[in-house]
Amino acid sequence: MAFTCSDIIKIIAAVILPPLGVFLELGCTIALLINVILTLLGYIPGILHALYIILRY
Repeated sequence: MAFTCSDIIKIIAAVILPPLGVFLELGCTIALLINVILTLLGYIPGILHALYIILRY
């Protein structure tokens, strides 16, 4: 999979606000809900999940 310029923007958004990075990648899906819950439980798990989603899709 090619690494594009939009991926960089999504990664920056994911570090600042993890659910935003997931939303930009997938839209409003169950992954967004999971990321919101992980971010509320701890900021680092939310970032890791967001990066996983961005780099996987």
